[in-house]
Amino acid sequence: MKKFLKHFKTALVVSIAMFIICGFIYPMVLTGISQVIFSDQANGSLIENESGKVVGSSLVGQDFTDERLFHCRPSAYNYNTYTEEDKENGDYNGVSSGSDNYSSSNPELEKRISEDIDEFLKENPTVKKEDIPSDIVTASGSGLDPHISVEAATVQIDRIATNTGLSKEKLKKLIEENTEDKFLKIFGEKKVNVLKLNLSLWEEIS
Repeated sequence: MKKFLKHFKTALVVSIAMFIICGFIYPMVLTGISQVIFSDQANGSLIENESGKVVGSSLVGQDFTDERLFHCRPSAYNYNTYTEEDKENGDYNGVSSGSDNYSSSNPELEKRISEDIDEFLKENPTVKKEDIPSDIVTASGSGLDPHISVEAATVQIDRIATNTGLSKEKLKKLIEENTEDKFLKIFGEKKVNVLKLNLSLWEEIS
């Protein structure tokens, strides 16, 4: 019995010690380090407008529909939005993110892309179908990508110039100012964060 109690006491002490170390000390140390070294990232990479109001995160895309603004690529921006009616009739499937992950042979993918191309051409009548950058009509792997290519931003200039009265040269300059370089200047492609670009654009038209 004494031997059993001794082993039980040892197990209990170890469990309590690990609970304190792993459940409190370790998370608090990492949180403290992250707040000091990576404060912006640890707090969600939030973006504020000129009045100090948080308008989004630089890591998550948003659905811009205003014809005066740059539009993002198709994505799951509203992945966690639904109405009571959606919930009651079964159209809401719960919290999720990511693209539909259709294969290239899936008819639903072809249908969705075709509809997005038609919508894009309707919004941007000066653009030819063959000049549409692929990323502006295809979803990212995560479904939440906040970036588009420089080409996808540039191809929208005519529409935005028409709807805002800003010159094309000014819009090109805004794109350049909000273009992020390749990772380590080697990997990937140059890209544009649409939220940051639209905030710069909004300052010009408001």
